[in-house]
Parts: sequence; structure tokens; C-alpha cells
Amino acid sequence: MATNKKTESALPRAIVNQAWIIVLGAIAPMLDSTMVNIALNKLSSDFNESLSTVQWVVTGYLLAMVVAVPFTGWLNDKIGGKKVFLIAEVLFGLFSLVAAMSGNVTMLISIRFVQGFSAGLITPLLTTLLVDVAGVGSMGRIMAIVGLPIMLGPIFGPVIGGVIVQYLSWRWIFFVNVPVVIIATILIWVKLPAIAPKNPTAKFDWPGVSLLAGGSAAIVYGIVKASSKASFNNSTTLSYVGVGIALLVIYAIYAIFRKSQAVVPLFLFKRRNFTGSMIGLVLAGIVNNGPMLLLPLFFQNLRGQSVAEAGLSLIPQGIGMLIARPIIGRFIDRIGARWVLIVGLLVTLIGTVPFMSFDQHTNFWLLMGVLFVRGIGAGAIISPLMTDSFVGQDSKYSGQISIAGRITQNVGGAFGSALMATVASAYLTSHTHELMANHLTAVAHAYQQGFIWAVACTAVVIIPAFLLTNKLGHQSDKEVVPAPTTEK
Repeated sequence: MATNKKTESALPRAIVNQAWIIVLGAIAPMLDSTMVNIALNKLSSDFNESLSTVQWVVTGYLLAMVVAVPFTGWLNDKIGGKKVFLIAEVLFGLFSLVAAMSGNVTMLISIRFVQGFSAGLITPLLTTLLVDVAGVGSMGRIMAIVGLPIMLGPIFGPVIGGVIVQYLSWRWIFFVNVPVVIIATILIWVKLPAIAPKNPTAKFDWPGVSLLAGGSAAIVYGIVKASSKASFNNSTTLSYVGVGIALLVIYAIYAIFRKSQAVVPLFLFKRRNFTGSMIGLVLAGIVNNGPMLLLPLFFQNLRGQSVAEAGLSLIPQGIGMLIARPIIGRFIDRIGARWVLIVGLLVTLIGTVPFMSFDQHTNFWLLMGVLFVRGIGAGAIISPLMTDSFVGQDSKYSGQISIAGRITQNVGGAFGSALMATVASAYLTSHTHELMANHLTAVAHAYQQGFIWAVACTAVVIIPAFLLTNKLGHQSDKEVVPAPTTEK
């Protein structure tokens, strides 16, 4: 009996190796976006430009990533996922080298758009390629591997970026990508199996891609501006978010007529678990990205740590994720996504609720212990949602499913960061007397308000969790079928 369980839980070594190769290819783009944030002040000083101008080094990268995502489905169908991944990887490495040698901020911003576009092609292919190679039956364990750069990038990126900026130069944030990309490209070329294009005659859907890319980019840009203005109630945010929603509504109408030819076919939402996954991924973006904005500031502004020290203080959370993810993957494959996600959310709450009262006087080792617990829970949020979005769907739509998942994560992540920044800033603006009387106490209360929202959003994710499958193996991954009326 034990032998059977062991056999069922063991993944072929070749598939595991291929998963790690794909992860290696995604590490540089995932770390890059968070490392560059650390260097903004240094870039502003070196180029003698305002921070608002230099901010486009990050904003341009993010927007280009969002715009690129809808292109991956067509490219995957047309030339095959492996070729797209290789091309995007080479482009990212090449323009990392050029970015490191930028002579002015205009050149750097322009290059970052190209970098962001190539990164936007890589991230959806993480899941698409593994579905093609491994199938849905072992996706829980595979997602536990593939999800690592998504989860650990925001944690270790600031650490690496802080050390580089403090002891080397901001240019090394880009130079460091090059050897990683070279190794990843060689391994992908040699070790990853060739994957035949799903539809070599596929025609590019300009209206669909334009509507989806334009709508999601407009929403993300509007949300980013809310963060910089510390308010959602500003004309720029309202205008861009309004335009973005309008474009997505037009896309939905367009997709009804395009049916299976749409960039993201609407019939995918006929499955309850897919709908639950998409709602959950938006909320999960808030749950993960929001606190990751507040936590480094908590250690820097309240406890007087340097950028590098603040990054190192977040390592216990990363260790918690690393320990939990292999176990989480096995449980997703064994019992399905629903209860894995619910337990993960409860553990995340245990590791987040204390921050509603933590301040500059809180014991450091207590902080480390709570962050470790939070890491264990946070590691069980993205994987079950991503995995379950593929359950019961025809594998030929894996590219479209990955696109939908990536768009929802982009929007949720941007909203989470903006929400936490806005809540904290709004508190300080409305409590100027407290701020003047006791600066650190006021800042602590502002961050506590942000964590209250993080706790609330984490609790809300439990609602779409009940739409997920109760056992992964109960539903076919070979055809699109209506959601079952009863569950076992």
C-alpha cells in the first residue's frame, strides 16, 4: 500500500528537471522587476532626473509585460511554446546587457519597454509549457515548482537589489541577468522537448489582442497612478480604469462572436473552478503584493534598517514558502485545490493578523516567527488557484488559460500595492497632529491600517475557494464540460 502511494506521488525525473529549467528561465525577469525598484533613488541621482521621470523605468516595464501577455496564445499556437520561450529569453538577456550600458534615462526607459515585453511572454509560458509536458494530473506538484519565482521574486529581489546598489552599481542589476539567461537558454534548447505548434495556420487576432492588451494595460496604469497619488479618487485613475473596463466589456462582446478563436474564450468560464480561480487570482494578487509593499517599509521606516537589512529580514517568509511548496503540490494532486487553498488562507491569516498591532517595539524574533508562518500560508495560495484553472479544460486551450491567469494576477498585484500605499498615506494625511506629536507611532498605525485591509482581502478569498474542485482527479482534463451540478 505504501509502495503504491509512493509510486503515485513520484514524478518522472525528466519532467521535474524540465520544470526547474523553465523556472531558471523565468527567474531573471521575476527578480528584475523588484530589484530595479530598489535602485530608483540611485538612478535619479546618477541621471540627474526627477523621481517621477525615473519611475517610468519600472512603470514602462510593468505596462509592457501586461501588453505582451495576450500575444503569447497566438505565438504558442503559431510556432510552439519552446521557440517563443527561447526567443523571449534571448531578447530579455540582450536588452539587459544594453540597459546596463544606458547613457541616459530616455534610453533606459525605452529599453525597459522591450525588456518588459519579453518578460510578459515568458511568464504565461511557465504554466503553458508544463501543461503541455506534464499534463493536468500532476499539475499540483509541478505548479509548486513553477510558482517559486512568482512568490520568491518579491522577497529576494529587494535583498539582491539592495546589496548590488549598496556595494556595486545599479548597472549590475542588469548585468547579473546575462549569465543566468545564457545558462537558461542553453538548457532550454538542449533539454526541453520540442513542442509542436497547436495551430500553425492561426491568424493573428488584432482586434481581440488590442482590446485585451489595451484594457488590462489601462487598468494597471490607472491603478499605478493611484499609488503615486495616494488616492483612487483622482481623474487619471478614474479615467484610465474606466477606459480599461470599457475595452474589456467590448472584448467580452467580441469574444462571444469569436467563440473558440478568441484570445481568451468566454466558454472557459462555464466551469465553476475556472471562474473561482480567476476571481481568486485577482484577490491573491492583492494578498501577496500588498503586504510585500508594506513589509520592507515596516522594517526600514519603523525599525531603522537599511534596504539590504530590510530585505534580509524577509527571508523567514521565503523559507516558509520553500518548505511548504513541495508538500502543498502533493496535496493538490491528491485531494484537489479547494481545501489546500482554504488551509493556506487560514495559515496566512495567522501570519498576518499580528501585524495589525505590531509596531517599532515588537520583539524582532517574534516578527521573524510570524513571517515564517505567513510564508507557509502564502505558499499555498497561488499554486492551487493556478492549478485548478486547468482542471476540466481541453489541453489545447492551455495557452489561453495561462493568459487569463496572468492578466488577473497583474491586475490584482497592481491593485494590492496601490491599495496598501493609499491606505497608509491616507491615514497619515488625516492624522497630521499624531504624526507631528509622535512620528513613529503614527507611521506604525498607518501600516497597521494597511494590514487590516490585507487581512480582510485574505478572508474574502475563502469565498471563491469553494468554487474550486474538491479532488483534482475527479474531472477530465481532456474536454470542456459544464460544471457538475453535484459534487462528491
